[in-house]
Amino acid sequence: MSLYNVRTPDSPPKIEAISIDKRPLISVMIPAYNCYAYVEQTLKSVIHQVQDFSDFQIEIIDDHSTDGDLGAIVEKYSHLNIGYFRQEKNVGSLRNFETCINRAKGHWIHILHGDDMVKEGFYHEIFELIRSYPKVGAVFTDYIYMNEKNEELYALPPLHHESGILHNWFERISKGQRVQPPAIVVKRSVYEDLGSFFAVHYGEDWEMWVRIASKYDFAYTPKYLALYRLHQNNITSRSFLSNDDIKSILKVIDIIQHYWPTDKRKELKQEALKNFSQYFAKISDKIYHDYRSPQAAHKHAWQSFLMHQNQITLKYFVKNTIKRIIRYRI
Repeated sequence: MSLYNVRTPDSPPKIEAISIDKRPLISVMIPAYNCYAYVEQTLKSVIHQVQDFSDFQIEIIDDHSTDGDLGAIVEKYSHLNIGYFRQEKNVGSLRNFETCINRAKGHWIHILHGDDMVKEGFYHEIFELIRSYPKVGAVFTDYIYMNEKNEELYALPPLHHESGILHNWFERISKGQRVQPPAIVVKRSVYEDLGSFFAVHYGEDWEMWVRIASKYDFAYTPKYLALYRLHQNNITSRSFLSNDDIKSILKVIDIIQHYWPTDKRKELKQEALKNFSQYFAKISDKIYHDYRSPQAAHKHAWQSFLMHQNQITLKYFVKNTIKRIIRYRI
């Protein structure tokens, strides 16, 4: 039986080392599943800023999409030697990421989801970070959230005011997610050392960044050069509606506490629970109004409160309860 019959591995899948003479510096691997409307935009955001294609491997990894022919998109750019691989059946996001990593030939791997984008100058900054800090395990830029229409919505404050290695990063990233996938490039040898994504389909990236940070430094630039898309058809949005986001993060916290020093586990666990509970509580408003689901919003607010009791989670639970009682308009 193929391991890919197990959609959610319960331990990090092994990544085999490769030995080829001539390797690109970066592999841009684009996992895609039923995001046909966005994939070409994603691809264009990469190729428009590539000057020397010998430095790059660019490949779309199609998880057996049914909403459009991704191979036809790739064919339009055949002169650029863009790769295309289609799974024989739908294997799920974790196994598709694993395929991305295993097929990557570059020294560094950028897993750029098929509905996200990078801004002009992203790879220039990534190259600069790699050249300046060659011993780190991962490099990343800051990022902006966008919607279905490519409208930029908001961004979080920068982690640091200048480029460089982030100090105390392991503890900081352990307290909450602060790196979205389009912004980060990871050394292939790190995946070979630590394995691929596992356990959950929401929050698997946070677990990975904490796992890497437990052993390797991260280099960062405060420039906002990646775009993370929010839309109702992606895994994040579906997780909000089903409450799988909260269940998954609780599982991730249980996993990552084993990466923490014993004397820090209680403190870091409480910080992570508090930070995520407040984030999820605030999401309940989005579920109520944007996704037009009062029942799911109320349940989300309640589960956030159970996750960690604080003023913010109490506020949103009470708020959603009142809105349901008075049948507040959507």
